[in-house]
Order: sequence, then C-alpha cells, then structure tokens
Amino acid sequence: MIIIKKGISAFGLAIALFPNVASAQKSDAKSKQLLEEVKSYYNSNANNYFKFSFGSGTGTSLRSQPGIFYSSGAKYRLKIMGIEQIYDGNKIYNISQNDSEITIAKPSPGSALFSPINYLNTYSKEYNLSYDGKKSVNGIQADVVKLTPVKSNGIAAVYLYINSAAKQMVKLEQYATNKNLSIISITQFIPNQKLDPGMFVFSKSKYKNYIITEL
Repeated sequence: MIIIKKGISAFGLAIALFPNVASAQKSDAKSKQLLEEVKSYYNSNANNYFKFSFGSGTGTSLRSQPGIFYSSGAKYRLKIMGIEQIYDGNKIYNISQNDSEITIAKPSPGSALFSPINYLNTYSKEYNLSYDGKKSVNGIQADVVKLTPVKSNGIAAVYLYINSAAKQMVKLEQYATNKNLSIISITQFIPNQKLDPGMFVFSKSKYKNYIITEL
C-alpha cells in the first residue's frame, strides 16, 4: 500500500512503507557486489550531482519531468516540478514555489525517499536481490538487479540498471502493487563539485513571503 503524503511526495517521490509478515532475505553474490560497488563509489565522493528524468503513471501513460538531485553523505537537495526538498541531516524542508508554502518535519521512520540512490541505502535490510541479466540503456549494456521486498510494503519490484564499468546507476524502475510505475532515468552525473556552503542548509530569510508550517 502506498500512502501519498503532503509536499513533494504528492508526485510519487516519497512512499510510506507498512511492514507485514517478514520472510528471510535472499540475495545472490553478483547482485550484491554490483550494488555495493556503486554504493561505495558514491560514498567515496565529497558530493554527487544527478540530472534525471522522472516519470510516473500506469501502463504506457507516463508523465515525465526533469529533476536534479544533490547529495553529500546523508544530506540531499532535490528539485523537480516547482518543488524543492532539502534534508540537512536533521529535518526535511518541502518548499513549494507555486503555493509559496514550506513544510518542515523530522523524517518519518516509516518513509523512504524515491531518489536516484535511495535503494542503495535500503536494499541490504529490506529487499531480496536477484540478477536479471543485461539490457541496453542509451547505448550502455547495463547489468540489471531486481529487488523484491522482504516485507509487504506496496512495492512489487524494483529494477536497478547499473553501468558496472563506471560503478554508476543509469536507471531505476519501481513497480507498485497498485500497477503504478515510477522511473528515474539518469541523464547526467557529476561527482565532487565545488558546491555553495549553503547547498544543504535551509535559510528562512530567503522565503519571507512564504507560509511556513512545522509539523
């Protein structure tokens, strides 16, 4: 079951997970090695920049929007569809430019951000892994790793497309049990940029005319 939350999650970028009966986790060595190599590479960088296309919908009807995602350690900044989300390591700030509204909240233990790298941080405890062969993605022969949840959480399967030579993800597909499909296609990746010191900092002074709600 997927519960849509306020703010950026209204576009399918955040999901609430509801555990059911647990089963033993299963993973094959090849899949685990692929994901660990990508995770280690991203974690070794001072910061990571992803430009991506995000699509969601059912069947062949997918709405696609461009987005950007910066990360440094646990901190991140996400921009898509007039919505900006900042996580400073303590609180999440959802900023709606269209509505001039900001919602501030602590991250919920039961929620997970649907981002280019989220599953790299959650797969080891929450998903079974299996190798699904190679598929071509924009001329790259990507290794495909299939993730299926250990516990019922509204997700049927997730497919991570890995450029194993570069140790980078190129695509992510998330299939929900309600038949909804969400896709992130990474169109550009740049590591170790010289970022503004305030990249992962929320500054209230920049939003003087916004309605701010702290939950």
